[in-house]
Parts: sequence; C-alpha cells; structure tokens
Amino acid sequence: MKNEINRPPMAVILAAGIGSRLSPLTDNCPKSLLIVGSSVIIERMIRNCLSCGISQFILVLGHRADEIKKFVDKSFRGIRVTYVINERYRDTNTGYSLMLAASAIGGSEFIKFDADVVFDVKILHQLVDDDQPNVLCIDRNIALEDEEVKVITDDQMQVLEVGKSVDSKLALGESIGIEKIGAKTGPLLFAELAEMMEHTAHLQDYYEAAYARLVKKGIIFHALDITGLNWSEIDTAQDFETANALFRSPVTTMSRAQQKVIDDVAAKADALT
Repeated sequence: MKNEINRPPMAVILAAGIGSRLSPLTDNCPKSLLIVGSSVIIERMIRNCLSCGISQFILVLGHRADEIKKFVDKSFRGIRVTYVINERYRDTNTGYSLMLAASAIGGSEFIKFDADVVFDVKILHQLVDDDQPNVLCIDRNIALEDEEVKVITDDQMQVLEVGKSVDSKLALGESIGIEKIGAKTGPLLFAELAEMMEHTAHLQDYYEAAYARLVKKGIIFHALDITGLNWSEIDTAQDFETANALFRSPVTTMSRAQQKVIDDVAAKADALT
C-alpha cells in the first residue's frame, strides 16, 4: 500500500442525516443502525475498515447522535473514534457535515464514507491500495438518472466532471459515496467547503460540489472502477431490500491474508463448476 503519509488513512463517516425516505424503518432508529444481512450498517462499515488496517475513525453525527455513539462505543471498545456533532443537521447537508470534520482530520489522508452505503470489503481493499491520492469509487453498471452523482473521466480515468447535474450520456458511471482524499488535498477541500458554507444558498450542497470546484481549479482526482463488486446506497425501502438481497451474511473482521485464503478457495470451486 502506498499513500502520502505511509500509514493507513483515517475513516471519516458521515452519519448526521435523518433518513426520512426510509420511514417507517427510521421512525425510531437511525439509518446507520438498521440491520442488513444480520449486521448493523455502521458495524459492517467499521469492520470492513478494520479488515483493511484502518483503525482511526471520525464520525460526524446529528440525528439521534447519542444512539449511534452508544452503539459504536459498546461494539468497538479500544478503537480510536472521534465524534463530531452537526447541530444543524436538519437544515444542512453532507458538504456542511464534512466541513465540520476538518479540525479532527487535520493534515491526514482519509477515506470518506456515506454512512448509508453497504459494500463488499474488496472495494475498500482496492481503494486503499490505489497509488493515486484522490480517488472516487465508481460503478459503470448503473442506470444514470438525476439522483445519481455522475462522473466523467478521460481515458486515463482522471475525473473531468462530477455531480448530479453532469450529462448522463457522457458519464462513465456513478460515484458510490466512498472516496480517498490525499493529505495535500484535504486542506484545499476544507477551504473550499468553508467558503461555500459562508453562503446560505450552499448549506444544502453535497460534498461532491466541492470536489467539482477543485477539479475545475486543476486538482487531480481519479476514478476507481469497482463495477461487478457488490454495494448498495440505502435511501429508500427498495434500496433496503436490495441491500439485504446482496448481503445475506453478517460481517466479520478478518486480515487480508485470511480473506485471500477464502477468495482462493472460492476461485478454485468456481473453476471446477
């Protein structure tokens, strides 16, 4: 693994939202504490991070923050977790939440997760191992509509445009809500977010708007194609059903060597069928 500071990046998990589109599932439960495949969503995310050697976490919380904090503290004693509270979660969005994590992140490389994304740990393995400092995970096998965050790249996978308003006909795929941000780019990103959030009109902006502004200023982002690996963003009841169909088993924490043994056995079994 190569990265700018020669150590595993931090994990920054944005979990401040209400999840109103999942009602009634979220009427009495934060979205990140819903159960998919016998594992709580945020538990699966943290265990995937631990399997990749990531052991330092920043959680940005808002809605039902105490419940999420209690679950994480009880389930993961001994790991380093910093909690950042977005008191304005009702009238802001992910751009504002990410901005609030700036001081906790400092000058470190980090991987940013939307707390409602359930994903195969292989996606994270590939992202951590990627030599590029700024990387967006994208899936090409998605029907791109207005809701999706679309990404246009050149033939070297360098990002040319990113955002929901990007022309779907020109886009390579959808950004899945998991990105790596290099140590040199982080301060530039947070400065961009701070400037944006000075204006009321930007309080509801997603963090991708800041990525798009940096791209226009010449900051290089690359896309990592994770097409074919399982993941699901959970916004609606249908998304929740899809995630449970994709992820039927509870998550476990295992080393990469253990994972390789399992993958090799599965590959041999496939070759015999």
